[in-house]
Amino acid sequence: MTPILIKTIQFFLSLSLLIVLHELGHFIPAKIFKTRVEKFYLFFDVKFSLFKKKIGETVYGIGWLPLGGYVKISGMIDESMDTEQMKEEPKPWEFRSKPAWQRLIIMLGGVTVNFVLAVVIFIGLVFAYGEQYIAADSLKDGIWVTDKALGDELGIQTGDKILTIDGKKVEALSEIIPGFALGNQYTMERNGEVIEKEVPVDVIETLSQEEDRDKIRSLITYRVPFVVSQVPDNSINKSSGLESGDFVVEMNGQPVEYKDQIVPILEKNKGKTILAVVDRGGERIDLKVKVADEGTLGVYVGMTPEEYKEAGYVEWKTLRYNFLESIPAGWNRGVRTLSDYIKGMKKIFNPDTGAYKEVGGFAAIGGMFPDTWNWPAFWATTAFISIILAFMNILPIPALDGGHVMFLLYEMVTGRKPSDKFLEYAQMVGFFLLIGLLLFANGNDLYKWLFK
Repeated sequence: MTPILIKTIQFFLSLSLLIVLHELGHFIPAKIFKTRVEKFYLFFDVKFSLFKKKIGETVYGIGWLPLGGYVKISGMIDESMDTEQMKEEPKPWEFRSKPAWQRLIIMLGGVTVNFVLAVVIFIGLVFAYGEQYIAADSLKDGIWVTDKALGDELGIQTGDKILTIDGKKVEALSEIIPGFALGNQYTMERNGEVIEKEVPVDVIETLSQEEDRDKIRSLITYRVPFVVSQVPDNSINKSSGLESGDFVVEMNGQPVEYKDQIVPILEKNKGKTILAVVDRGGERIDLKVKVADEGTLGVYVGMTPEEYKEAGYVEWKTLRYNFLESIPAGWNRGVRTLSDYIKGMKKIFNPDTGAYKEVGGFAAIGGMFPDTWNWPAFWATTAFISIILAFMNILPIPALDGGHVMFLLYEMVTGRKPSDKFLEYAQMVGFFLLIGLLLFANGNDLYKWLFK
């Protein structure tokens, strides 16, 4: 299967699961409080359904428009805008006849399920796979910024040690890029001096201008000692004397230790033969090496994680959890994910950040899935999307669960219920707001596809 097809299958599988469970979050409390549910649908059935079957008093079905799903509860003004039954006298089984606290629980059921589902998935992931990361404080000589121009725009360079972001210690190397995107200030160590700096306000826009997503993900990584791990048979330097295990300590007369120091030297000497000094078991050996036209030596470089740790360069840490330990770990990951998403939303509403340009629709969501079938990545992405759905649905916008919750809280505090006509108009306004947001988000996707 092609990568696009794999992403598409994962997208629809994840979306279907999340929609069904979200609507189940409304359906179950509605049934508990003896409220009639007329429809339970995956996707919207505008004009017709792909499948439907009535069981008891509820029609279960699959619509053709994959923009979400819904449960139609009797006596409630919802997406269907069915106001005819609202003109009749309230029936005991209708939503409007139930106490406000019961209606509130029914409306909160969907977002509650979404958040709980994300936590359950995170619990399963940390229990099954643990958590592996590169300890930021283990980096011997700081980070490697693989794109100097982009690093300069962010105010960082190779050799820096990022210590904290917004006052919180950076534990993992992988926290730095997301931390910059969501944070406001950071401290770093450069040449032995601790420096406090502001995160550029337009950092999200700066990163988004890079078309290669993998390049952004690898922008900040660990520094790689130039230790030859293999000299292939077809290497340009097969007969130069380079051997596996050689540590290059000097290149073209310049002392070196890391790959990031050697790459610029090779770039300047493409197609030439230059002098290299290697450390081989404590003995320094002079070698003449050839630089390919591409600016490479034609060898593999690197060490095993154990060798990196033993040499004091960097350490991979793995945290393992038993089942009881995985519960708070999964909960903390869920809360942290929600908190980070809220920070990201705040950036979107600040025009100076340019983050609004990164608002995406279905293509952006689908692009979050890996292009190969990877169950841990699939479930982690599904959990993240579940967090997004929980947050977006609780926003106090009419037509969303949060809009209904807002009006219910008003009723519970004031003792006055908004009129059905007001709720009808509010639902229409909310519906048009959502359509506008949908068009904007998917329009952004289309623009990026056409012009980037």
